[in-house]
Amino acid sequence: MALKPDRFEDATDLSFFMNVTGERGQIVIHDTTGSGAGMDDATNNVIRVNGTAPSGTKPAGLLLCDVVNYDLTRQPLNAHKDEVQLGGKVLLLRRGYVTTNRVAGTITAGAPAYYDSNGNLTPTDPGSGFKVGRFLTKADPDGYAKVEINITG
Repeated sequence: MALKPDRFEDATDLSFFMNVTGERGQIVIHDTTGSGAGMDDATNNVIRVNGTAPSGTKPAGLLLCDVVNYDLTRQPLNAHKDEVQLGGKVLLLRRGYVTTNRVAGTITAGAPAYYDSNGNLTPTDPGSGFKVGRFLTKADPDGYAKVEINITG
């Protein structure tokens, strides 16, 4: 589990598709290969940072659902876990706060939140140059921290 129920979703976005698997609570970035002008334009994609340096990437939002790759003839999606099939539309948090364990580094309350090469939230800028929010608490013993998300530009 990467998100706890303690969250406030002020601004969300449901206009992007995701063609790679992903776990809720991670930052996803814009895929610059498509046009994506329309609400149902399948080239309007977001992708995981996926281990590459976040330098030059642009955050789209914090993933609020799990993107899975199931054989749907054998196993249905679990709606209670907010699962979305690979290639489906994903819900992104643009402004609000979440409690997540997708954090890295030493977290202190009030520190800025950036994203690292795995989409985790970190208090130090690893080269992306994009601040995606700020930490509201330090990490608890289970590794969860409350983070305010504010992706504006």
